[in-house]
Amino acid sequence: MQASSLTKTKNNSWGGGGIKPLDAAYGKLMMWFFIVSDALTFSGFLVAYGFSRFKNIDSWPIADEVFHHFPFLHGVDAPMYYVALMTFILIFSSVTMVLAVDAGHNNDKNRVAFYMLLTIIGGAVFVGSQAWEWKNFIKGEYGAVEIQNGEILQFYDIKKDKRIPIDEFAILQSQDRITHDDNVGVWYQSEIELPEITLSEVMEGFKTNSAITVRVEKLDEKGQKIILSREDAEDKLSSATRVVKGANLIRNEYGNPLFADFFFFITGFHGFHVFSGVILNIIIFINVLLGTYERRGRYDMVEKVGLYWHFVDLVWVFVFTFFYLV
Repeated sequence: MQASSLTKTKNNSWGGGGIKPLDAAYGKLMMWFFIVSDALTFSGFLVAYGFSRFKNIDSWPIADEVFHHFPFLHGVDAPMYYVALMTFILIFSSVTMVLAVDAGHNNDKNRVAFYMLLTIIGGAVFVGSQAWEWKNFIKGEYGAVEIQNGEILQFYDIKKDKRIPIDEFAILQSQDRITHDDNVGVWYQSEIELPEITLSEVMEGFKTNSAITVRVEKLDEKGQKIILSREDAEDKLSSATRVVKGANLIRNEYGNPLFADFFFFITGFHGFHVFSGVILNIIIFINVLLGTYERRGRYDMVEKVGLYWHFVDLVWVFVFTFFYLV
């Protein structure tokens, strides 16, 4: 009985052949292991984002004010429109991937190639859109001023009832200036390049235009940034230390720097996944054209990369929901 039991165990063990767990091939099961582990990683990132946002809920930047650009529509306020379009493109690429897998089950080489090509185009457009969004976020649009306690002050036109870029009111001064370094100024401060507009130019423009005030990072009961009176604005600006244009890992013209940190890290990490998926899809697409899987009589590799692609799309739905919408 011992020998019989041992033989049965060996026959049921999985060494790349024999009886398959859950009736799944080795490569497909390994892809599921990767997806589960990667899902836990993304979950950790989103939980950390949620914790940080809750902790700074009264000063978190308003997404509609940050992501309102649309290609070739400069000056048109289109909050979240382009992000929504990016999301639609990525979800649609998941549909074309499903069609490619279905065509592979029917051993239809031409249809597999066609839908794989559409999937690759959708993924490439999404990655390019993310790069364009990063460029606008890094470059900034309005500019702001940072005061001594690290708080960001944004300028607001009372008459026009809207935020105003510092370029529109700053009074440019003609003066020669060299890049600040530790040997030509305060020893612990340096700058990579000269700012387009200096703090003194912004302050001079503010003083000469009585219609301009500032709004702070804090939000009121309606979820809108608090606009200060002219007198309170002057008092706040008396401790201004620098001009902030755009966003990076240290400063963010839209408000709390943690917002920019999470934006770069989470969307960048997801963008890397999409880019990797596009590369994988291109490799599979080339093999489809060469007839590799047709000669094998199965298109299981298309199904494996399809699992990865669906996972990437699903993760973006959560990122889009929690980062952009909520």
